[in-house]
Amino acid sequence: MVLDGSAVLTHLRRGVLEHCILAMIETEPLYGLDIARKLGAHDVLLQSEGTLYPLLARLRRQGLVETSQVKSSSGPPRRYYSLTAEGRAALATFRSTWSAFRGAVDSAMTGDQP
Repeated sequence: MVLDGSAVLTHLRRGVLEHCILAMIETEPLYGLDIARKLGAHDVLLQSEGTLYPLLARLRRQGLVETSQVKSSSGPPRRYYSLTAEGRAALATFRSTWSAFRGAVDSAMTGDQP
C-alpha cells in the first residue's frame, strides 16, 4: 500500500506538532487562536483548528503547559498558554533528539553515508 501525501503528513504531524506548540510559547504566552494562526501559516503543520484544542488540553493535563485567562474587550475571556518547567525540559529533549533524527533522515533520503 502506498500512502498519499496527506497520510504521510498525518503521521509526521503526530510526532512533532506538540513540540512545535511548545516552541511557540517558549518566550511568551499565546492565545489559542494565535497558536492556530501561526501553525496555519506553515500550511502543513495544522490540519484544522479543531485538532489544536484537544492537543492543547492534553499538553495541559501532562503538565507541559499552563493556562491563564485574560479579559477581552471583544468577547469572553481568552485562554493563554505558557510553558511550564516540565514543558521546557520536554522541549529541550525534543530539540536535541530532533537534530540528530532530522540529520539521519536527510542523509537517508539523499543516499549519503553516515
